[in-house]
Amino acid sequence: MNQELVNWSEKTYSMLPWRKKRTLYRTLVSEIMLQQTTVATVLRHFEDFIKKFPDVFSLAKASEEEVCIAWKGLGYYRRARNLRKAAISIVDDFGGRIPRDFSQLKNISGIGEYTANAILGIGANKKVLAVDANLERVLSRLFCIEDNKGPKLQKKIYELFEDKKILSEQSDLGGRLLNETLMDLGRIYCQAKKVLCISCPVYGICAAGKRGDPLSFPVQSKSKKTKQVFDLNLLRIVIKRKEKILTYKKKEHYWHAGQKEIPTFILNTNDKSLKQYPFWKEKVNLSDLKSFKTSITKYRITNYIYEMTFPEWKKLFHDLDGPFRFVSMDAKEENLSTSTIKTLKLN
Repeated sequence: MNQELVNWSEKTYSMLPWRKKRTLYRTLVSEIMLQQTTVATVLRHFEDFIKKFPDVFSLAKASEEEVCIAWKGLGYYRRARNLRKAAISIVDDFGGRIPRDFSQLKNISGIGEYTANAILGIGANKKVLAVDANLERVLSRLFCIEDNKGPKLQKKIYELFEDKKILSEQSDLGGRLLNETLMDLGRIYCQAKKVLCISCPVYGICAAGKRGDPLSFPVQSKSKKTKQVFDLNLLRIVIKRKEKILTYKKKEHYWHAGQKEIPTFILNTNDKSLKQYPFWKEKVNLSDLKSFKTSITKYRITNYIYEMTFPEWKKLFHDLDGPFRFVSMDAKEENLSTSTIKTLKLN
């Protein structure tokens, strides 16, 4: 790395709200938000979330539903539940003070190895690398590290860093500048499927750039299987009563766990092992129904919208497990799933 890169990073991204007001708590929140989510998306939600939960105590006191409602728009709600679990553990086990010890951080429910390192390196400014897929990619290219992408490569990067075989010349940089500069580099110049080598501030010292094959890093395992994609048709049932909608709360380990969803059934799928929803056994003319497309994990989903009355529902499904209850159709008041919101907009 060089000073040009550091100057660019500080000048361009110091305005990010989690970088302007540094605390361990804000680092914890921002790092969990940024996992599997773009900076642009987090920018739209970070400050509102912090206003609602300004410290670890307020977050720990909140219900899971309150946290998930505040999380809406950030996706992957398991991260919201993990963040709340971490806050509860920090309050119960550490009196509300986020520890600055890796082992203690790792033992907190909801905090993994990356988040622990991010809290230490970025929040506490310790000389620690926080290696996620972004840094894994950047460093494998900068130093032509040929271990296979994934845990093996990340372990190798940590070993090289600890042995001072990479980034040792950056001893004057704290962990914060080191990590965030590399993150910015990966987000702008050194993306997974696109590189801007000619304008990159570190092109002159990038081993893969000099070789002319940066996109061949990180090395993909030859044995890696192509992910199978399944087709899935779902029936989303809309049942309204007095300006309210019938829903049920999704259980743990199911898609959108903790959120409220309208009754949903599997019409057909080529994944015979799928158990997310019960199968629809009644006759229905799909050509008469509105539909919309979504996707989740390995499923390409066509959602069909079917409206019925509550008496019709009770007649057909009086023995179906619940609990089902009517809630407001206002997504700001209720933790409605994304598919439920889309269904109501189209219905």
